[in-house]
Amino acid sequence: MFDTMTLTKTAGAFCGALLIFMLGNWAAESIYSMGGGHGEDHAQGYVIDTGEDEAAEEVADEAPDMAAIFASADASKGERVFNKCKACHVLEDGANGVGPHLYDVVGRDVGAVDGFGYSGALSEAADVWTAEELYAFLENPAGYAPGTSMGFAGLGKSEDRANVIAYLDQADGETDIAIEAAAEAPTEEAASEEAPAEEAATEEEAPAEETATEEEAPAEQAATEEEAPAGEAAAEEAPAEEAATEATESADAGGSEFAAMVASADAGNGERLYRRCQACHKLEDGANGVGPHLYGIVGRDIAGVDGFNYSDALSGVGGAWTLDQLSAWIENPRDFAPGNRMGFAGLKDEQDRADLMAYLQTIGN
Repeated sequence: MFDTMTLTKTAGAFCGALLIFMLGNWAAESIYSMGGGHGEDHAQGYVIDTGEDEAAEEVADEAPDMAAIFASADASKGERVFNKCKACHVLEDGANGVGPHLYDVVGRDVGAVDGFGYSGALSEAADVWTAEELYAFLENPAGYAPGTSMGFAGLGKSEDRANVIAYLDQADGETDIAIEAAAEAPTEEAASEEAPAEEAATEEEAPAEETATEEEAPAEQAATEEEAPAGEAAAEEAPAEEAATEATESADAGGSEFAAMVASADAGNGERLYRRCQACHKLEDGANGVGPHLYGIVGRDIAGVDGFNYSDALSGVGGAWTLDQLSAWIENPRDFAPGNRMGFAGLKDEQDRADLMAYLQTIGN
């Protein structure tokens, strides 16, 4: 049993240890903290700058340059990257595997493959598989669409994602990734210079016609009554010539045959055709994607979207996008403006181009 002396020694040792602990705690607070008592805020005496906050701010401020990423993409390298996808996906139209087929996936509606049972998570994340959406999805499928049945961990390298998307884009024989939505075209100044020349030519022809009329007048007066009907017939032909001249002048002013097609085109079909453009272009004013926005494109200055980095083929071009220029551009971007970064193969059917222009005219025009 413990006697009184043992209890006293035990209690003394405990109190001594407690006192040392309290003194140590007080000393630590004095060295590593600044400020008043418990009721006041304390500041850390030593702050170690790891740079994490600045790095986070830089990452948030620097959005990836999607135009540059896809402009430098290599479809042949993307074919090798696609080997990682072959376990679940095939490129043949309608041939679904563990996952849906990837034929013409760029620009396709999300969850649109007939006969494939989707999880539903993807449709909540996006509406159309644009190049940008595919780029984000392939980086981290589970993070992009929580709840998706996609078991792939993702492609961490930006180059791999861009290359495989470029490969998938050309698998159907057409290129849907558009890098730029502007084209090199005749400037308004050049058109204005041509107009005075045409007016001058018209003015020069007018005196000649007047002179001819004056010289022929005596001869007409001397003509017999039998020749008079011929003169009346010539007079009847004059209004027809004037009408033809007015039609030509109207076409020169912008009322071209293509403009007439646009006036009677099917904007509903144009909206459906616009799905091919959604991979890289948006209709919201100021919302640029891989290509510049198409809000108010008809009549807009060429290469005139603020904040978008155009290629050298377009950056120095003046003037505005007329319907005829847009038609020629969309028909074959590469031939229309050699050296531009537009990757779209073009719309060959003139009626399709007219329908598309009719739809775009309803957006901001």
